[in-house]
Amino acid sequence: MDRRQFNLGLGAGLMAGAMGRPAAAQATYRGPNVILVRFGGGVRRAETIDAATTYAPYLRHVLTERGVLVPNMQISQMEGGNTSHAEGTLNILTGRYEAYRDAGSGLLDDRLEPTEPTLFEYLRESFAIPSHQVLLINGEDRAQEEFFTYGMHGHYGINYRSEMLSLHRFKLHKTARILQEGGLDEAQLRKARKAYAELLAADHREIVPEQSAPLQRFWDDWRSYYGDDGFKNPRGDRLLTALALRAMDELQPRLMMINYQDPDYVHWGNASHYTRAISVIDDGVRQLVEATDRSEHYAGNTVFVIVPDCGRDTNGLMSVPYQHHFNSRSAHDIWALIFGPGIARGRVMEREVDQTAIAPTIAALMGFAAGRAEGDILSGIAT
Repeated sequence: MDRRQFNLGLGAGLMAGAMGRPAAAQATYRGPNVILVRFGGGVRRAETIDAATTYAPYLRHVLTERGVLVPNMQISQMEGGNTSHAEGTLNILTGRYEAYRDAGSGLLDDRLEPTEPTLFEYLRESFAIPSHQVLLINGEDRAQEEFFTYGMHGHYGINYRSEMLSLHRFKLHKTARILQEGGLDEAQLRKARKAYAELLAADHREIVPEQSAPLQRFWDDWRSYYGDDGFKNPRGDRLLTALALRAMDELQPRLMMINYQDPDYVHWGNASHYTRAISVIDDGVRQLVEATDRSEHYAGNTVFVIVPDCGRDTNGLMSVPYQHHFNSRSAHDIWALIFGPGIARGRVMEREVDQTAIAPTIAALMGFAAGRAEGDILSGIAT
């Protein structure tokens, strides 16, 4: 996609947004695929994009040559704002701060729900894309982020949702299949019913649609390959990479967000949990890019957008100085990397930009308007 195509798509999206509904509503989608990577769990620039100290050498030394590096992205310092994984992810998905409500009951139960439209909803309202081609891939230890598939804005919502790939969704599917298949004795049946009820209870929303037929086939294939015991499939962020690669083969998503998370295990007190997790994400990104480059469906027509959910504090008084809950400046310091067709190669954007720019920029790349986003579209990234 050259600069003219980029600007035409941007102009059409903005004009349609001004008219109240995207002009290309339910048209066939012909724009680029987008893979949005949350380089997540909170990471500092020093361990990621600093050339001398990075634990992500593929990202820093290979991928930056293929696109535009934005080294000075910020999460706005605003009253009531928090540098958390859930809030940062919703900043990325909605292009707005404080675009959520907290349906949780405590510090470790931050069940945030988007109150504004997500990128998934904007895209599916604009184009005739089925739900199984708009995917959110979530980590097993961030079950509260299962609720990010759609917001509560009246004009959008559940009809334009994304679908979710996660270990939680697989367990739901597997347990439902076990109950359908029968052959259980009374004790096994009680256990399966109890497990299924507990899995359903994790989602407190009134309307929780079943996953579509393509997703159910996906999980049947996954179960056939990995079995029921959970000991054979990858875990942690390697699981997310495996899910994404299989989804690219079987579902061919147009927009896919992968919520990596494992750097946050540093809270257990071992600094290597953080640095090693960055390396695991870096290797996962390498696998995704290489799979894209050799795919007939994705090669030459896929834009990657890589951005952290939040930064981390630099606190020398802590035994492990990689926290993110003290609201320090470094916890607000993040970055972004964008590459693919139509994006300049080897460029560094020196100016300071805001995290809320990600959503409207992706919208412009894909040819729709994120009408309620408050961030600015990143200019200067096109060839």
